[in-house]
Amino acid sequence: MILANVMTTNVVSIPSNTTLAEARRLMDARDYSRLPVIDKGKLVGMVSKNSLEKYGPSKLSSYDFHELAYMLNKIQVKEVMHRDVVTASPDMYIDDAIALVQSKRVGMLVVVEKDSVVGVVTTRDVFFRIVNPVFGVNTPGQRIYVENCSAAADVEKVMGVIKNFKVKILAQFCAIIPDFNKNSLVVQMDGPEASKCVEAVKKLGYTVNEKAH
Repeated sequence: MILANVMTTNVVSIPSNTTLAEARRLMDARDYSRLPVIDKGKLVGMVSKNSLEKYGPSKLSSYDFHELAYMLNKIQVKEVMHRDVVTASPDMYIDDAIALVQSKRVGMLVVVEKDSVVGVVTTRDVFFRIVNPVFGVNTPGQRIYVENCSAAADVEKVMGVIKNFKVKILAQFCAIIPDFNKNSLVVQMDGPEASKCVEAVKKLGYTVNEKAH
C-alpha cells in the first residue's frame, strides 16, 4: 500500500501572510492540529497549534489582554512557521512513511508531486485507515492469537481448520505480539460458528489466546 491510497487530497492550507489569530480559528473550526503553508502553489512551511500556543505565552507575556489580541491579529504565520517540512511522494510505501514519521518525530507528512502539494497524511489517517482495519478496532467478531504459528505449514494447517466453519475472515496476519513475545498468527473472524472454530484450532495443539469484540 502506498501513500496515494490513504492520503487526504482535499488539503486545507494557508498562505504565509495569515495572522496567528486566523490560523488558530481555522484549526479550531476544522479540529486540525497543524496546517501546511503554501504561497503561490509552493510549499513554504508548516504551522502547528503547539507552535501558536508556545509563541503566545513566551513572546507576548508582557502584553495585556487587548494588546495580546491586537498582536495575534497582526503577527503573521511566516514568523512562527517551521520551514523544514517533512515531505513524501505519493508512491512511497506506507511502512517507509511510518518509519520516516517516527524518525523525524512529526505528526504529518505533506505529499508532494512535481513540486505541488497533492495530499497530506497524518498519524490519525494511519490509525483509522490502516491500523484499525488490520486489528479489527470497533468491528464485531472474535480475534485469536495462535502462538508460534508463522511458518507456512502451520498457517496452512490452522486456516484449513477455520475454512470448515461458517465464519468470515476480517483480518489475518503474522506478527510478534508484545503481550506474548512470540510470533503468532492473528485471525479476526465473525460468524455464527466463531466459538466452535476457536475450539477446533485449540485441538490442533496450539496455544490460542482469544479476544471477543
